[in-house]
Amino acid sequence: MTSKSLTELLAAADARGLAAAGLACLDRCLPLLTQDDEALRPLWAGLARGEEGWTAELAAARRALEDTALDDEDAALVRAMLAAAPSDWDAGALHAWADGCSATALEVHRRFDIGDCGPELLARCRDEGAAEGVGPMVAGELRRQTRILEIVAEPPGGNGLRRALDVSAEGRRVLQAALSRQARASRA
Repeated sequence: MTSKSLTELLAAADARGLAAAGLACLDRCLPLLTQDDEALRPLWAGLARGEEGWTAELAAARRALEDTALDDEDAALVRAMLAAAPSDWDAGALHAWADGCSATALEVHRRFDIGDCGPELLARCRDEGAAEGVGPMVAGELRRQTRILEIVAEPPGGNGLRRALDVSAEGRRVLQAALSRQARASRA
């Protein structure tokens, strides 16, 4: 059985799945903006309530993260992901946002990876569902993005969002470790 590519999974996702995919990408990149691992937890809770919870919690997340101490190019990418999140529960807008978050999260992970893969290779990986030629950070991020979309596509009634949050938290820890290694290397 062949698995679907990331692009195919995004195209097939409903509004809830798209919001979860975008939020998970944002959540995994959060260490570039703040050390507060819980900063997006209320937005995850809002997502669980659907359209009714999304708008208010999104506005609150934007306010909470607008004045974080970290301010560099990577932090700007994460701020842009949050700023681009649609307030309206519209599948088209959520798809555009989730797609952009996917590409940005892969770019962020590429910056901390060994070797160098360019934008063309990242796009091919998203379109073809294969991680050949990329380093472990990008390959892991591709796996996490795919897994989250698969989880939230499962029939409702389970604990899909909780499992998606767990996968995202694992990815956040991976990026935190990469940031720590980079900081140690720059001090050496």
